[in-house]
Amino acid sequence: MIPAANRAKTSRRTGAPVANPPLPARPAGEYLQELESVCRGIRDPAAKLRYLRKSLADKPRLLDRFEGVPGAPVRRALYRWASLEQMRRSVHASTLDAGARRSLFLARGTGILAATSVLAALAGVATTAFQAGAKIPAPVAVAADSGPARPALPPVAEALPALPVAVTPKAVWLVEAGPAYEQFSNGLRIDTRFTTVDSPKRHYRTFSKDGGMEKEVRDKPAGIMFHTTESDIWPLEASFNEKLRDGSERLLRYLRREHVYHYLIDRFGRVYRVVGEDAKANHAGIGAWNDGDRFYLSLNNAFLGVSFETRWEAGRALPITEAQLVSGRGLTDYLRRRYEIPAEMCVAHGLTSLNWTKHLIGHHLDWARGFPFAAFGLPDQYKRPPTNVVFFGFGYDESLTERMGDPWPGVPAGAEAFDAEARNAGISPEALRKQREDLYDKWQSEQIRDEEAARAGRNGSKARASGG
Repeated sequence: MIPAANRAKTSRRTGAPVANPPLPARPAGEYLQELESVCRGIRDPAAKLRYLRKSLADKPRLLDRFEGVPGAPVRRALYRWASLEQMRRSVHASTLDAGARRSLFLARGTGILAATSVLAALAGVATTAFQAGAKIPAPVAVAADSGPARPALPPVAEALPALPVAVTPKAVWLVEAGPAYEQFSNGLRIDTRFTTVDSPKRHYRTFSKDGGMEKEVRDKPAGIMFHTTESDIWPLEASFNEKLRDGSERLLRYLRREHVYHYLIDRFGRVYRVVGEDAKANHAGIGAWNDGDRFYLSLNNAFLGVSFETRWEAGRALPITEAQLVSGRGLTDYLRRRYEIPAEMCVAHGLTSLNWTKHLIGHHLDWARGFPFAAFGLPDQYKRPPTNVVFFGFGYDESLTERMGDPWPGVPAGAEAFDAEARNAGISPEALRKQREDLYDKWQSEQIRDEEAARAGRNGSKARASGG
């Protein structure tokens, strides 16, 4: 007896045979579940992102190939096998945990098992179809196709029109504010839900080449520093919407707890204030920058930290979204206008960072390549000789070249200018470098003592206020 599900249907009006309706397409959820399961074994977030991009690009082809296979367990086995094959092609074994490496070792067996399961399932279909007099479907191919080569990721998102360099931004003012937001005239909207309430107030002094530490204590930001978060990055696709939102919120809770950055711009271009503009944020570490004859060493205090939710990988930042670019430009315009920040004081973190004990540049390298200065109306800071090279004479070792290749153009230009200064002074570059390294150590020690005294004073004031 032919099962009811396989009986030919006839029209109630004419009695003529009616074709069976096509089977509904299998949901993509099975593939995404297996993809996510395999993805958990990749420890390195950047490798995980590459793997997800390639796997999602293969999704339409795999769904078209396997969605007609009967039996959810068989389909899931095929999807898992295909995901493991993609991992084998795109992810280095050193980035995997032990479980993922075992899965790769067993991947060939998984493919054989999946193929066997498919043949068994198709045999069952063939038997039923033969009984019903139906056409036997063609065998399903299970060999994975590597597909065409994909171009390398660009260093930034699609370009925005360049703004005139070093022009003071037009007037930007607060339009309205609510309990959790601020709206500005240039379209900038700041979410204030995650703002800290107990960050220490900004306190720093600057240095001059001839006079050393200046007496004036400053509490106004002197510049803007751009960062990448180095957090887990999910593909910007609708199927990952929940993970994108949850990932950003977890990141914000961490940043608020640790008082990191003044502003975060997430993948959707939303701007969050984390640390108040009048307070110090932990974002810059040890570094150096200058504005003419004025030198800044306390970069956490002197600079506003603006971070884009992305990673800095293999010598460049992964692409940031156009929404992030638009929001970043609006935020930069607002901050520059409010605090009268010159364009030359807007810089990427990697260009300022250094290792104090070794007198080397490049301790952190986020945005050491790829920041779209022109789109922000800012000078190309990659061409500017960095302070830690052109004045202090710091160099770099193989760890920098291993992470990014050749340094940005300002580094060799700064080294040449430093050597020329030594020749003009009638001493060797090595002698001048020793003098400047000693000067940096002296200034940095004075800076630390000054900040410790300010912190002790704040703690004393709090104790007196509480009656302690």
